[in-house]
Amino acid sequence: MGKRILSDILVWAVCGTLYILFRVMAQKADVLAYVALFGAMTVLWIVLGLLCGKYRKSYREAWYWQELLQLCLTGGLLMLVLHFTLPILPWQFSQTVALWMVGIVMIVESIMQLGMHYWKFALNMTVPVMEIEQRDNAVVGRPDEPRNEKSQRTIHETVLSLTTEDEYQMLVHEADLNNKRTKVVANRDRYSFLEIPDYQYDTLVDLILLNQLKGINRRLCIINQKLPDNGRYVCCYRPQEYIKKKILASYPKGINYLVYIAWFIWRRLLPRLLLFSRLYYDLTKGKKRVLSKTEVLGRLYYCGFEVEKIIPSEHIEYVFARRHSQPYDQEQIKVYGPLIKLPRVCKDEKIVYFYKFRTMHPYSEYIQKYVFDQRGGMNIADKSDDDFRITTWGKWMRRYWLDELPMLINWLKGDVKLVGIRPLSRTMFNTYPEELQRKRTRTKPGLIPPFYIDHPKTFDELYASENKYLDEYFRHPFWTDVKYFFLTVYSILFKRMHSA
Repeated sequence: MGKRILSDILVWAVCGTLYILFRVMAQKADVLAYVALFGAMTVLWIVLGLLCGKYRKSYREAWYWQELLQLCLTGGLLMLVLHFTLPILPWQFSQTVALWMVGIVMIVESIMQLGMHYWKFALNMTVPVMEIEQRDNAVVGRPDEPRNEKSQRTIHETVLSLTTEDEYQMLVHEADLNNKRTKVVANRDRYSFLEIPDYQYDTLVDLILLNQLKGINRRLCIINQKLPDNGRYVCCYRPQEYIKKKILASYPKGINYLVYIAWFIWRRLLPRLLLFSRLYYDLTKGKKRVLSKTEVLGRLYYCGFEVEKIIPSEHIEYVFARRHSQPYDQEQIKVYGPLIKLPRVCKDEKIVYFYKFRTMHPYSEYIQKYVFDQRGGMNIADKSDDDFRITTWGKWMRRYWLDELPMLINWLKGDVKLVGIRPLSRTMFNTYPEELQRKRTRTKPGLIPPFYIDHPKTFDELYASENKYLDEYFRHPFWTDVKYFFLTVYSILFKRMHSA
């Protein structure tokens, strides 16, 4: 109650001050007269608010329409009181002055109430976290034998109702559709999978586009529990890249990019922002989602699958994956906003979360090993060459280190020095020689690494560069960092050194 009363006092003080400063159309009375009138109105407002129950509940407990009704009741009673008391007050103000002031306060209060209740709505994620049941090793329980002709015709008709003949033939070959161990599902309701007997099918083929589904992770986790060890799951989706090409090809040059930007903001940006995420999915019901290749593969790995192959077919892609393990512990909601926190190995092997601007598609962190394996390993910048996880604008931000600007927060918190070795992910840290690992964990990492001075091309050169810096730093900490700072500035300004 006290906080809400204080909030009302501040609103009256600010609105009263602005009214006095810009009272062009009001009476040119003495400022002190205005202060006295608005002070008395503030006291009356609070008293009437207490009588109307305006301060009885917090924003979290009250309904918006209840709050609005109490606000209107308080404002209406105050206007009624002023109608009878203004003529006998010593300040001789017209009713217009007082009524304008009450109206301004009511507008400001209603906007504040709307904002507070929208904040409550946006953060109220009512979907409970899915609990993953631990299970023992399981093998498929159905016999390995072909379907009869009638069953094959039924499967053929079901698949063709949602795909093409070419896609059907591909699934017959790749997913073994004509085997009794293969189950075809064409139902948007994720709970339909609960009716499938446990471990009875070696392969589950899901014909509904992931773009049309709400609760993708829950669906995948249920499928994970239904499949035996190493069981296969086949899903399909329409990639974001196809939609982008279609938009750019459908409109004249210049206009097409404006349309794409508007589409990108509505379909990709707003769903990722914390305050708009729930509103967006409430309006769209999770349908017609825009999914990148990274997000689809990342969700599969997040839910315990391992991707085997991807087969494109016109405007969609089929993903073949195997059940690899239990899903990760599911979070209540995974909102991928522009600012992220990444775990990094720091001094004394302590894990510290570093702030960065997001430059990769959602769920990219779960397929790091997959990308490195597909591309033949990592390069010295802890990235694979031609990494499809990085967005178009992310590549530009990385080139000029803009994605690392939020790391200044870590610097202000004392997590890093200005100059020092790069903070590494656990995956990258484990690839380093043990001796260099021990050296690295004796000091804090830095925002400006020796990487930008020595320009190493191989891992051996990178290790040599960091060893050289650390040996110098342990002998002369201050002067080593000063030296490397100015050498980095020189490298950027005169050698045009950019980030990878």
